[in-house]
Amino acid sequence: MAGGRRRRHHFSRIHAFTCGKASFKEEHSLIGGPGFSRKVYCNEPERATESLLSYGDNYVRTTKYTLATFIPKSLFEQFRRVANFYFLVCAILSFFPVSPYSGISNVVPLLVVVAASMVKEFIEDFRRKQQDIEMNNRKVKVHRGDGVFDLSRWRELKVGDVVRVEKDEFFPADLILLASNYDDAICYVETMNLDGETNLKLKQALEGTSKLQEDSNFQNFRAVITCEDPNANLYTFVGSLEFEDQQQPLAPQQLLLRDSKLRNTDFIYGVVIFTGHDTKVMQNATDPPSKRSKIEKRMDKIIYCLFAVLILISLIGSIFFGIKTSDDLENGRMKRWYLRPDDTKIYYDPNSPVVAAILHFLTALMLYGYLIPISLYVSIEIVKVLQSIFINQDVQMYYAETDKPAHARTSNLNEELGQVDTILSDKTGTLTCNSMEFIKCSIAGVAYGRGATEVERALSRRQETALGQELRAKNTGKISESKPSIKGFNFKDERIMNGNWIKEPNANVIQNFLRLLAVCHTAIPEVDEETGKVSYEAESPDEAAFVIAARELGFEFYERTQSTISLRELDPMSGNKTERSYKLLNILEFSSARKRMSVIVRDEEGKLLLLSKGADSVMFERIAKDGREFEENTKQHISEYAESGLRTLILAYRELNEEEYNQFNKEFIEAKNLVSADQEQIVERIVQNIEKDLILLGATAVEDKLQDGVPECIDKLAQAGIKLWVLTGDKMETAINIGFACSLLRQGMKQIIISSDTPETKSLEKMEDKSAAEAAIKSSVIRQLRDAKTILTTSDENFEALALIIDGKSLTHALEDDVKDLFLELAIGCASVICCRSSPKQKALVTRLVKMRTGSTTLAIGDGANDVGMLQEADIGIGISGVEGMQAVMSSDIAIAQFQFLERLLLVHGHWCYRRISSMICYFFYKNITFGFTLFFFEMYASFSGQAAYNDWFLSLFNVFFTSLPVIALGVFDQDVSSKLCLKFPLLYQEGTQNILFSWKRIIGWALNGVVSSAIIFFFCIRTMEHQAFRKGGEVVELEVLGATMYTCVVWVVNCQMALSISYFTYIQHIFIWGSIIFWYIFLLAYGAISPSFSTTAYKVFIEALAPAPSFWFTTLLILIAALLPYFIYASIQMRFFPMYHQMIQWIRKDGQTSDPDYCDMVRQRSIRHTTVGTTARLEASKRLEASKRLEISVHSSASKRLELSNFAASKRSEVISEDR
Repeated sequence: MAGGRRRRHHFSRIHAFTCGKASFKEEHSLIGGPGFSRKVYCNEPERATESLLSYGDNYVRTTKYTLATFIPKSLFEQFRRVANFYFLVCAILSFFPVSPYSGISNVVPLLVVVAASMVKEFIEDFRRKQQDIEMNNRKVKVHRGDGVFDLSRWRELKVGDVVRVEKDEFFPADLILLASNYDDAICYVETMNLDGETNLKLKQALEGTSKLQEDSNFQNFRAVITCEDPNANLYTFVGSLEFEDQQQPLAPQQLLLRDSKLRNTDFIYGVVIFTGHDTKVMQNATDPPSKRSKIEKRMDKIIYCLFAVLILISLIGSIFFGIKTSDDLENGRMKRWYLRPDDTKIYYDPNSPVVAAILHFLTALMLYGYLIPISLYVSIEIVKVLQSIFINQDVQMYYAETDKPAHARTSNLNEELGQVDTILSDKTGTLTCNSMEFIKCSIAGVAYGRGATEVERALSRRQETALGQELRAKNTGKISESKPSIKGFNFKDERIMNGNWIKEPNANVIQNFLRLLAVCHTAIPEVDEETGKVSYEAESPDEAAFVIAARELGFEFYERTQSTISLRELDPMSGNKTERSYKLLNILEFSSARKRMSVIVRDEEGKLLLLSKGADSVMFERIAKDGREFEENTKQHISEYAESGLRTLILAYRELNEEEYNQFNKEFIEAKNLVSADQEQIVERIVQNIEKDLILLGATAVEDKLQDGVPECIDKLAQAGIKLWVLTGDKMETAINIGFACSLLRQGMKQIIISSDTPETKSLEKMEDKSAAEAAIKSSVIRQLRDAKTILTTSDENFEALALIIDGKSLTHALEDDVKDLFLELAIGCASVICCRSSPKQKALVTRLVKMRTGSTTLAIGDGANDVGMLQEADIGIGISGVEGMQAVMSSDIAIAQFQFLERLLLVHGHWCYRRISSMICYFFYKNITFGFTLFFFEMYASFSGQAAYNDWFLSLFNVFFTSLPVIALGVFDQDVSSKLCLKFPLLYQEGTQNILFSWKRIIGWALNGVVSSAIIFFFCIRTMEHQAFRKGGEVVELEVLGATMYTCVVWVVNCQMALSISYFTYIQHIFIWGSIIFWYIFLLAYGAISPSFSTTAYKVFIEALAPAPSFWFTTLLILIAALLPYFIYASIQMRFFPMYHQMIQWIRKDGQTSDPDYCDMVRQRSIRHTTVGTTARLEASKRLEASKRLEISVHSSASKRLELSNFAASKRSEVISEDR
């Protein structure tokens, strides 16, 4: 028999939900109507085709293109860019007589650029295609008839197919659960890929199909499902199943979604209802928002400016040309005789000067088009892809524990990483590990656990206690040394470890406490057959930590059967382990509304026990009057644990009598089987009646630890001038304590708390008029914000750092249109901002508010599905590839494994990418302006006749071959300072925050440099070559010689300018820069050797004219020095008297002063933003506090001395007076 049954659990007898007994509700009446018309013939997929029902296949495509659409769609994408569209128009016009050059020479560069971009698009889409192929070719067992299940590809599945999915496999499509290896047809499902939640979901089939537990049962299985049409709602489902002439309702409890995983269940059988793009996960798939960096947006503006300059100079030239043309023929005299105005075409016709001017305008638009860099976009794309590869390959951002490197999922935002002003971060799983550790507990009013949490370390540093000094000494070692040997258990207390708890005064309470931890849960044990070691699959990390703690303290849970939980307990009488079983009668499940979980069990002595654990807010009110013996101490310990950043739960129990339990169980079963809209409320009311009069045992405390390196990373980011906001769903106390642990908060920092948890607000919430209550609460929030604004103004005058802490309810009102500006103004003025109890929507709204209203670059970082909105809303979304699924990573722009890697990602890669892209774009515009304006100056010299100064192919290949590779090398390899110095001097990052390297001032400076260089090149060439003999025979230069000489000077000048601009030379840059110059000479030699019908003006111009003439080489050298001299002088003065941050660091590096604290402090003092958070700010604050104390002592000492001297003088005067008397 395939897939024999191993466990037979009757969970319907113990769970609070209605197992297999879904009832028809109001929405089921919609079945068969619009939106609810899908009909599935189970085990007969061919019937859907016969019935003309057209359902899609299970093939999923995430690619942007198909083979048929690639060329048209990618061409459309390329020519959407204004520059590319302009060059396309020029390429078309180049085949008409108005063109100043040949058509083929203009088309080839455009083809090269567009083809390169299309190849890049093809490669990226092909990678997506490979991922699709891998997923679509996964295998699953499908029923092929006669009770036989064969492996089949996912892509081949059809609606109506019956599939068998086995443990730890993904569901290949949306399925309706028919049966499982459990008799009650339940299964556990992990939905991390869908919603980021790590807890397992319990699903159950209908009672009618639950007996189909063997392959052979499906030989004659037939059923018809009618359900809702495909939609995106993950949490609702309406349908009905007709099986054996019975109609049964289907609910979300029977729906298994594609991409979720089967856990803790050997196998399930299911029928396919939605395939491919009809599945709910694909219906939810949305294209990520299109993000463009601020540099790219400014680059577009520069191109528009160049277009304006292009039109302006074309217009000026055309007007001048029209005027000159109208005067060409006067009384039969020809002024510009060489144009033959007496016998000319329309282009130079003196009788039609306006038409000639218009046609000249078209010619000029094409001729001066070289101001626009044709290869700019494709060069930037190539550079960004290579930069992304460097980010992905950085071993210092590789996390060995999970085998995950950094992954730049998009290359569009590399330079944006160097301009981040505000980071908005999730807490759980991002700043913390989301790995719970049992660290402390309170039992019978006694606190156990001697470990120190991260928050306690921070608190001890604040209080400057002896413990703090001891902890600091310990913390100088590696973090990894303090990691617990058992995952989930970091408890140290010899009083109750190793069985010593039996010696404690309240040993019986401790026994009940540990037994409750081992029994009250829904975890499932898995025993390793080789080692015999027990591991646990739990719905949440907290629950796993409790079961592990019970095991380590002597109560090992090792087996769960259909109705029992088995433990190996430490017997306090004998001191030996004994096996005990507890009959599991009912599980009263945890929910966010209940905030507690209970189980009812019968022990071996026949006692009925109700074991319960939950939040203190709901548990203390259920404690009996005679069960509050340890309440005061427990509450004090809970408060201390919360201050230490720990998560707490209260543990309590009671004994039940038979009559009470039987009455409860009868009502409970009836309520579960009730067909009513308010069935859940009735069940909850019955459950509440049994969960009362409890006896308090104690409390647990688990720690969600900070990730390694978080405080140090935050400190470096703060020194870089980056502000950090924490947006978390946790309660305020926990968030504040984590803030202290990572130095976002510190002693002496004034906290502005905007909270709705006040007596005033609570009284308002009890008002009957809810709208009036909301208005009153909103006015209270506004008043708190305005009071805080007054405090902020005062603190600014005293240079005092403030922290803003706001809860979710207050944040709802603070984000309203008429309040959000006040909130943002306050938040921006504070050093730290912590938003507690934030919903996913509020996280996204806060991110949008900061991004839109400040105009600065925002970065959001998170690890869960609840962070997706925030990641997509921010300028840059960083996903942490942690334990909360891949939803955040799949929605992010860049994925990293740990928060600490953000330091290197921003301060090193971000700074380098920003500098490289900025320098690259500035240089691109410089070289094109230099080249383009030589054409304009020649047009002026030639009375705007439309004659090009250069050969057609010289024009076409300038951007593509002779100057493109050096600028790509600049964008990939250049470094102003090393990565080590980037991290040592975080203030260097402020160059990007202030946008120093791509400001309008710098852009205009490079443009003016290009104009000056082109003027020097043109006028020097004209003056040195216009009249004197050029060769030995006395020949003067002709157009082709002048053009080749000018072009040679341009190639030399722009490439040598690159050499002057580079801070970090590699052999690749040497090869590209000097190789481009050498390649120009090789090209001129080879191109000149081709037939003159093709090479035209370049025919043998180098061999016969340029190379033999000494004046050619002398002129090139002279112009090179003259053109670079203005930049050299400016750069020398600027670096000597007005150095930027990176130049100051280069200085001290060159002088060997990078380890000198005085020099380093001198550089750090240039920071424009004072560091107000982080460990550095905390140390500076403590130094200031100590200095003020010393000053007070000094003042007090001086005053005491002055008083003593005054008293001494007074006594002497009195002695003198008495003597005189």
